[in-house]
Amino acid sequence: MSKEHILIVDDEEDILELIKFNLHKEGYLVTTALTGEDAIKIVRKEKIDLMILDLMLPGIDGFEVTREIRKTIQLPDIPIIMLTAKGEEADVVTGLELGADDYIAKPFSPKILLARVRTILRRKSLLMNSSDKENKAAFPHTHKGQVNIFGIMIDPGRYRVEVDGNPVDLTYSEFNILLFLAGHPGWVFTRQQIMDAIRGENYVVTERSIDVQIVGLRKKLGKHGKFIETVRGIGYRLKENSI
Repeated sequence: MSKEHILIVDDEEDILELIKFNLHKEGYLVTTALTGEDAIKIVRKEKIDLMILDLMLPGIDGFEVTREIRKTIQLPDIPIIMLTAKGEEADVVTGLELGADDYIAKPFSPKILLARVRTILRRKSLLMNSSDKENKAAFPHTHKGQVNIFGIMIDPGRYRVEVDGNPVDLTYSEFNILLFLAGHPGWVFTRQQIMDAIRGENYVVTERSIDVQIVGLRKKLGKHGKFIETVRGIGYRLKENSI
């Protein structure tokens, strides 16, 4: 059975218990928090494999929790699934810009939420064990060793990116997008193809959210961000290395 540790953060106890019940049935270890403050304390003390985070919390909201985890505590390897009652694109975009990895709008189907959890945890596991041949077949853009292109070094095994020898802190989604594009230099991919590759098929996402991830990735790569090219009317590609 699964033993990944999942943190659920929501101030609505009925929703908290519903998610907890369904995750327990799947074999996950579950910790809950009613406030953003408690969530931050838990993340600082315990190893969390994934967080399900409501955006509308009393006190520190979900946006601030995400910002704290990514910027202050510096834990880019914890995938964050946002829960939003509004389901508005503005909320989704803001969350993704801060470093969240996925979202689902309330009210939601527990089955859909579980599917999202399984997909993200599976992708994370495959990424961290990329030398396994079976994993490589299931996750074709993963590389056994380092990827080096245009002064960008990507190390899937250590979940590390360096630009000209300097470490770059990427979110889980940004890392996967970069690894995918770097695995196919010169190839053009639509936004949906990128999402299908890094999170599984039929993942519901707005085109705007992919654009936000690409903007953030380019910014973090600095002058090397120019090598991620926009192909108007289609999508994105990493420029082919002609050297």
